Amino acid sequence: MKKILLVLFVVTSMYFISCGDKLDLTEFSTGKKIENPSDTSYIQLKPVWEGFKNPSDIMIGKEPFIYVADTDNDRVVMMNTAGLILGSVSIRKPVALAQDYRLNLYVCAEFDTTIGGESKVFGALYKIDLFASGNQLWTAQLKRLLPATSSHFQKERRRYTGIAVLYDNSYLVTRVGPDNSSPIDPDNALIEFTQVKNSDGTYRDSLMGRLPNFEANGSGLLSINQPSSITAFNRKNKEIVTTQTGNTSFKVQWLRFIITTDYAGYVSKFDPTIEPVDFLKPNKFNAPEDVTVDNSNNVFVVDSKKDSLFKFNQFGTEQHSFGGPTVFKNPKGVAFHDKTLYVCDSGNNRIIRFILSTDTN
Repeated sequence: MKKILLVLFVVTSMYFISCGDKLDLTEFSTGKKIENPSDTSYIQLKPVWEGFKNPSDIMIGKEPFIYVADTDNDRVVMMNTAGLILGSVSIRKPVALAQDYRLNLYVCAEFDTTIGGESKVFGALYKIDLFASGNQLWTAQLKRLLPATSSHFQKERRRYTGIAVLYDNSYLVTRVGPDNSSPIDPDNALIEFTQVKNSDGTYRDSLMGRLPNFEANGSGLLSINQPSSITAFNRKNKEIVTTQTGNTSFKVQWLRFIITTDYAGYVSKFDPTIEPVDFLKPNKFNAPEDVTVDNSNNVFVVDSKKDSLFKFNQFGTEQHSFGGPTVFKNPKGVAFHDKTLYVCDSGNNRIIRFILSTDTN
């Protein structure tokens, strides 16, 4: 009898716990197409992480430490996985973060300077060598990669919005701005860096230039219309996902790199005329601000105007997305690590975490 009562108590307790901060999502893809996937759930972890001011991006490093672009506090914060702040570095208006396999941290931000006696503010791309500093972010050297020369100072309204590191430590940077009439150097662009080995064994970052075949003001599958973020899969085929907030039909694009006899570059993973997947449905997104992927190649997108998070499996099928003003306010950043989803709830100046649970009651 005691055993029966104990079982009833445990089941009842689990039921009431599950009625707390739980949000239903779909089971993570196992790599095989599942027509009727079973439900799992995300449970919101407490406490939420506060003390930020308009956090715009969050990234899980390879150490792993957690990095937050605390935009309106003009800093990048390093935390451990328990949420303890270990330190920070002062950077003006950081908005995007990435880390390569040599533990270099890249930051899209701004910097100010004086030109002709007049104060100016420019978009900037920074590199922070964490390995050289022993992972002490607060003492690490800050190197500005962009603007690289004074000639770039003419583009005062140009900004950098996202970084994606590829398997070979090359990386792509998204760029925005109002001047897109030039066919040679429009503000809206996807630019590429590679790392070149020096004679002394160190590496330097080499700007390769703007990727061709993307339309700065386009609305099709290869548009790059006001890009807001970019992420890469850990694959040798250079598969990426970009988000855009401009006037384009496909605000989130899933792209893969191909080489044929007459073309080398990115193409859409899905063809909407052949396979009308959820990922490419019209009006699916309003203002997608960030994207991340998990180890099963599921894609998560946060939409700041819809106050929502969307999840798609590797076949472009939408899973159980969630959100609304009672959950998020203007979310701008998202990251995934160890069955935990981290969201920059920017309008509420906090980080919210959701952990995957197998409890489906």
